[in-house]
Amino acid sequence: MKFNNIIYKTEEGIATIIINRPKALNALNPETVEELNTCIGFIEKSKDIQVVIITGSGNTSFVAGADIVSMSKMTPMDGRLFGKMAQDTFTRIENLPQPVIASVNGYALGGGCELACACDFRYASDTAKFGQPEVGLGVTPGFGGTQRLPRIIGRGQGKEMIFTAKIIDAQKALAIGLVNEVFSQECLMEEVMKTARLIASKGSIAVQLSKTAINRGLNCDIVTGIAYEDEVFAICFATADQKEGMGAFVEKREPKFIGQ
Repeated sequence: MKFNNIIYKTEEGIATIIINRPKALNALNPETVEELNTCIGFIEKSKDIQVVIITGSGNTSFVAGADIVSMSKMTPMDGRLFGKMAQDTFTRIENLPQPVIASVNGYALGGGCELACACDFRYASDTAKFGQPEVGLGVTPGFGGTQRLPRIIGRGQGKEMIFTAKIIDAQKALAIGLVNEVFSQECLMEEVMKTARLIASKGSIAVQLSKTAINRGLNCDIVTGIAYEDEVFAICFATADQKEGMGAFVEKREPKFIGQ
């Protein structure tokens, strides 16, 4: 697939999406969000993609936010449509069957922080910066930040970041649980790929059902969540991957999963 503002590539069942607007620090304008949405739609239908990585081009910025130049001229209806487009796209990312890793290689501000939060987990470079600076521009976070960020780092931490518009570094993000790991800029993508390959080596049906169970369970009471887990656990026993995985364990060999 060819895009103006995104680079998309695949390797060994791993798809990498690179937001590619380096002159704008990879800021999200409507065209870029639309291209991202198209890309996610393709991945949703793919049987070959097992893991997705989202990152930004260059070594300065993951996504520095929404494009303020384009937003400054928007009417209330324009703003609503842009926000809804981004929210819908980020929700599709959150709900992708495949695990999605954010490789945060620099600034992740505003819409960039919100994009990272829509991924399943985040690895960051030691130069990364996170923040929701929207109130300093006279607007609220509009791409899911008021909802996902407090769910990830807790209500108090989330409110503090949003209300103060403070920008935090990678170590602070690690301390509050916004990112899972911090690596040097030089090693970041190598470590992200290492984790992606590890996930891709497991039974893809089990991984995807585990993701769905976690996402659904966290949005309902625990009794309902455990009941759903019971259902997906049972479904696994109808798959070839379950037979292969347990057979390989008994036979003391490495499993060869086929995603069926």
